[in-house]
Amino acid sequence: MLQPIPVTLTGGDTNAVRAPLLFVALSSGAPLPSALQALDTALNGAVTSALESRDFRGGKDEVLYLTGGGAARRVALIGTGAAPLTPVAVRRAAAIAARNAIRLGTGAVAFAVSEWTDSLIEAAVLGIQLGAWQYLETKTLPPENERRAPLTSAELVAPQSEANGKALDTGLSIAAGQWLARTLGMMPGNLCTPDFLADTARELATRHGMKFTSLDRAGLERESMGSFLSVAQGTPQEPRLVAMEYSGGKPGDAPVVFVGKGLCFDTGGISIKPAQGMEWMKFDMCGAAGVIGAMEAIGRLKLSINVVGVFGATTNMPSGTAVKPGDVVRASSGKFIEIINTDAEGRLVLADLLVYVRRFKPAAVLDAATLTGAAVIALGHTATGVLGTDQNVVSAVLAAGEKAGERCWQLPLWDDYKDLIKSDVADIKNSGGRPAGTITAAMFLKEFADEYPWAHLDIAGTAYSESDLGWLPKGPTGIPVGTFVEFARARVAQ
Repeated sequence: MLQPIPVTLTGGDTNAVRAPLLFVALSSGAPLPSALQALDTALNGAVTSALESRDFRGGKDEVLYLTGGGAARRVALIGTGAAPLTPVAVRRAAAIAARNAIRLGTGAVAFAVSEWTDSLIEAAVLGIQLGAWQYLETKTLPPENERRAPLTSAELVAPQSEANGKALDTGLSIAAGQWLARTLGMMPGNLCTPDFLADTARELATRHGMKFTSLDRAGLERESMGSFLSVAQGTPQEPRLVAMEYSGGKPGDAPVVFVGKGLCFDTGGISIKPAQGMEWMKFDMCGAAGVIGAMEAIGRLKLSINVVGVFGATTNMPSGTAVKPGDVVRASSGKFIEIINTDAEGRLVLADLLVYVRRFKPAAVLDAATLTGAAVIALGHTATGVLGTDQNVVSAVLAAGEKAGERCWQLPLWDDYKDLIKSDVADIKNSGGRPAGTITAAMFLKEFADEYPWAHLDIAGTAYSESDLGWLPKGPTGIPVGTFVEFARARVAQ
């Protein structure tokens, strides 16, 4: 598995950068910053000329290559748009810089902005890693004479100080979690199995000194998890429930709990999905990948808080033993569930997980799942849907998502919607049909999350992209790692 590339701070003099490629981020309409005057002089006024002639206007994602200047072999300007430099804009620009370095085969890249803050350094590190990430494990390398040099290092043209160094380390820690989550998400379903996810979590927990628990099918049966088991009954693969307990806070302090849906592949079961596009259903485990990635980041950050990461992993397959529409199963809470649609399986897994985490007496529980296509219809691929029972927790999730650059939007969870999931033969049914599909799915989960403050993140539209976004390649985005980590960091600061 490829690892994140090293990033260093090299001081604030752009004219002294020795990297083969230097990217300089500039806002639209902004004058040439004084910090770039020396570089402009080394380029014989090329930067000033490009700005004055409007050959470069600083539009979002705009790139203009210049000749070499100072010690750098090549200099490029990258636009961040009309707004002042923000962490989100810098992260995006740094990602594009890294992707361009990979395309050109420069081997290394440097990145500069007009003025650094600790939040911008953190964002730049995250952006470089987002752009540098690739999944090459199942690709044959081209002939040696056709290969481009891989990107092996990056540097930020920023002053070397204690605060900047801490921001650099923070960015690298979060980036490591996102990198891991994206790699797990991109893996084919025959490689990223429930056992593989469990083994990855076990290695992580051991490395960071976390308590690790894993339940197989027999363990789920002992816990009376009939809801989770109903999804797993159509596959010969062992389902896995995994818990990682990080104890960075005071003993006895109530932990924050992150819960993730880990459907390593979702065919829809007996309610089978259309063949076209079904290959994307390997991404149905991105909630679990987000939990694993967040725990990796939190372990590296050594946050002073107790955190538990839990996920349930299985595959949803049609077979002679698969659950059928109309079947009734019993969750570990004792509630009976009528299964209307076997493709509404993620909530069946999460139901038992949300009951399981009661034992941790949590201060707050956040779950993340690629749960409903309705979330994509409502919010597109721009925002994660958030619903919950505690407005303070929901508001904290929204703030965490904003800080992480993983925007979220709250949807209502009014009792009026509960009628849509009433069953004639059971306590509740697992699908309320097409109207308000994201809300009724959360309403279903609410039935099992009634003993603690809780928020649900529907990441169906944001966990992966079916097209190249320019600053991110097609595939997994790393969401919700950033949101989870920022939620935990904010509680440490309280």
